[in-house]
Amino acid sequence: MKHRHVPGRSWTATVRGRLAAAVGVVTLLVAVLTGTAAGTATAAPAAAPVAAAQASPGWVCPGTPIPDGYVITQRQPSGCNKAGAWYIQPVQNGIWTCATSPIPPGYVITLHNATGCSGIDYWYLEVPRDGQYTCAGSPIPPGYVLTGHMNSGCGNIGSWYQQLARVGEYMCPYQPVPAGFRAGTYNASMCSGLGGWYLLAA
Repeated sequence: MKHRHVPGRSWTATVRGRLAAAVGVVTLLVAVLTGTAAGTATAAPAAAPVAAAQASPGWVCPGTPIPDGYVITQRQPSGCNKAGAWYIQPVQNGIWTCATSPIPPGYVITLHNATGCSGIDYWYLEVPRDGQYTCAGSPIPPGYVLTGHMNSGCGNIGSWYQQLARVGEYMCPYQPVPAGFRAGTYNASMCSGLGGWYLLAA
């Protein structure tokens, strides 16, 4: 009579190990084919990185937030993998900025250069003062009014003469009446023929 030998513990452990490995391979294949994996099937997708605002002068890539009080002063078309790079720095009285730059509060545009900033236009920023020409599109600071106009000013895009609001001045059209004043009579010959309203105390 032939006797059948019962497998020893070492043989049983080997079989169990191979079986476990096979099950692991099958589980991994299922995860790859279905796009899920243990512990990640219900995980939230990773959030997209958000560019942080740079708080010191330097080159930044498009889409980078510009910190308050900073302006764009240069452009490098080949920078940032040819997406274009921008140089930012703190604003100051009397500074050329690129056309894409923000205009910080408390500044006005007084000059224009159509070939500046690698061909996308330069704007010159200054602190507002009484009796000053500003370019078309420049902010009107609180307490100021536009009282004159010159078509050929600011590189032929037009400029406006800016003064502190006073009773007795004629203000040009296309601007709000400043606080503390009201519009009086209209004179068609004022503001270089554009017409103007006489300022009175509110």
